[in-house]
Order: sequence, then C-alpha cells, then structure tokens
Amino acid sequence: MNVRLLNAVAIAAALSTGTAAAQSSPSVSSTTTYHTVAVDGVDVFYREAGPKDAPTLLLLHGFPSSSVMFATLIPLLADRYHVIAPDYPGFGRSDAPTPSRYAYTFDHIATTVDHLTEALGLTRYALYLQDYGGPVGFRLALAHPERVSAIVVQNAVASEDGLGPAWDSRKAFWKDRAGNEAKVIPNFLSFATTRGRHIGSSPNVERYDPAAWIDEFAHLSQPGQREIQSDLFFDYQTNVAAYPQWQAWMRRTRPPMLVLWGRYDPSFALPGAAAYQRDVPEAEVHVLDAGHFALDEKVDEIAALMRAFLAAHATVGR
Repeated sequence: MNVRLLNAVAIAAALSTGTAAAQSSPSVSSTTTYHTVAVDGVDVFYREAGPKDAPTLLLLHGFPSSSVMFATLIPLLADRYHVIAPDYPGFGRSDAPTPSRYAYTFDHIATTVDHLTEALGLTRYALYLQDYGGPVGFRLALAHPERVSAIVVQNAVASEDGLGPAWDSRKAFWKDRAGNEAKVIPNFLSFATTRGRHIGSSPNVERYDPAAWIDEFAHLSQPGQREIQSDLFFDYQTNVAAYPQWQAWMRRTRPPMLVLWGRYDPSFALPGAAAYQRDVPEAEVHVLDAGHFALDEKVDEIAALMRAFLAAHATVGR
C-alpha cells in the first residue's frame, strides 16, 4: 500500500463524523480532571476524562512534552472513551527526582506507567504512542498483551527505517557518551531544537502556538533536567536494540493498528510509518500535513480518524 494514497470515501466519512463530534464537544475545562498519585515513590500527574465504564485510552506523550500535548484531543474523545494521560517522572507536573533517586531508563518509566495503570484499575486499554510513548507503550504491550485492545501510533518509531541522518551523531553518543555528550546534549535540549521539533519543515508555521516550545524549553532549563534527559536519551539505544523484538510481537499478535504520521517531522523519517505494515499488513496508515507533534496542526483530523478506528476495535472497557 502507498501510504500517501488514502481511501477517499473512508476518510471523508471519518472526517465528517469527527467534525460533528468536534463541533458538539464540551470544552477542556468541563471534561478533564487533574490528579496526582504516588507510584514507585514518585508523585505521578495525570489527566483524566470520560466515563470510567467506557473503553479506556491510555495516551503516552513524547519528548520533551507531557500530557499537555493531548489537551485539545481529550475533549474530542471523552464523550465515548475513558481517557488517561500521564506525565512520566521527569516530565510535566510529575516529580523529577535526581538520577541518584530514580533511574531514568525506558524500562523504569514503563514499569512506573504500568504500576500507575494498576493503581487506577485499568485492565484493558487502547494505546496512543507518540515519540517516547512508543518505547514506553511497546514495553507495556509486550508485558501485558492481553490488556491492549488497539494501538494508535503517531510519529513513534519501531524500525530503523524511521531514523534519519540526524541520528548518526546520536548513535555516536550511545557508543561513547563521555566523548560526545558535550556535542549532542546541549543541542538536543536547546531552544532552537525544541522549536524545530514542533514546526519541522511545515509551511504553516502560523498555525503553531509558540507556548508549546517556550514551555518545553522552560522545563528543560530547570535544574537537574540536563542530567535527567541525558540519562534517558543515552538509554534510547535500548529501544533500537529492541526493535526486532517489538516487530516480532507485532507479526505474532497483529494488533489493530492505526498509524498517523506528520510528514514534516524533523526527528523521525517518513519510511518509519510504512514500516509498520511489514509487520501488521492490516495497519491503517495516514500521512498528515503536520509535524512531529501532529496534534499541533491536525487535532480534528486525528480525532476523526481515531473515532472511526476505535469504534471498530476498542470495544472492551476497563
């Protein structure tokens, strides 16, 4: 399948449904509640919306964002779904203990999110995986495949096809942290990179709210963040090493999968989207005129596509 060619009838129907839902959806303030719960010795913040007896969606954010990236999406889904969106330790409004008190690895963060779902009594959920949400979510899926009703991937990589030339210097950092940290990490956490991560090569820069990258950069500039994010990004190499395992799991289980990919993403290459269909041929793939954080530009379209997809697949609640 050519991921650029979509079924015109299906997409029109999905967008029609989503547009109607968006027009009648309540505001964020009337749908979303905010909570903190102690998990693994860390206070974890999360957003919640929707009926608790409805099918559950677990929204897993990317770097360097938090559950705030889902603020506009949640009201478009909460009439039909129970939505949970946590901040990982070190991100957003969750605690950010020093690396001496909390090991910033993807294994550890996935374990903490897993324990959060158990604390909230979630036994079945669909996953939304964006960027860092990919490695967190795939760890959850492999640990508890029986809990996963469906997967929505939004610019999250499970194949080296999605890693472009920009990753060459990052791979050098993984091989020699001491020799490359001063070259890689300051740029990785810089204001220019934080802004560029959002707008990429989008021709519609005026549609982006600067508050997104301004707030993210302010968070990354807090004391201790360089050490936290350096440790976690150094551990990113474990995700690349796990790609074959994730791919084997997808081929074996063939989960219902919706892949949404912003074509203007400066971080992850477009072939990363098509790669999912090698492992799950039935995966529904849509390439959007958006960036790495595709919700910035295409929240209504994404909500429409999700509603149509989840109506068919995420039918089991808590």
